[in-house]
Amino acid sequence: MAKQSDKRFAMSDEHKAALAEGRAQGRAVREYLAAIEADRKPGRKVDKGTVETKIADVQSSIDGEPDPAKRVELIQKRLDLEAKLIDLQDDVDLESLEQGFVDAAAPYSERKGITYAAWREAGVPAAVLKRAGVKRTRKAAEASARQPAGRTVG
Repeated sequence: MAKQSDKRFAMSDEHKAALAEGRAQGRAVREYLAAIEADRKPGRKVDKGTVETKIADVQSSIDGEPDPAKRVELIQKRLDLEAKLIDLQDDVDLESLEQGFVDAAAPYSERKGITYAAWREAGVPAAVLKRAGVKRTRKAAEASARQPAGRTVG
């Protein structure tokens, strides 16, 4: 039986750069997809001004509430609204995430074999894919048309 060598091969600088580029593209894609997924949550969008107005209204209700139990409930409501306001201020910069996706999507798609249809089903707008250079393809339809009758791909 042949003895395995303990010799390790050093990666070339080009290989290291390619790995780093792949990681950066993957990060850009993941961050953009997470942002658009969070943006698609059902319900009406809430803006900072509306939440600030609600906080002021609840605070005035707290100040005028004679019932201590109701006052505690209102205090909790105010605290919840203040937490929501902090979340709204931590909004992601969707434009910069989108630009990162646009820069990374075409080579990432090529490397991972991801089609236009898969991106669309994941919620990526057609205009973003167009800017990214991800083309609509009929690869799946062409592949099934080339299969001889009675044979399946497996």
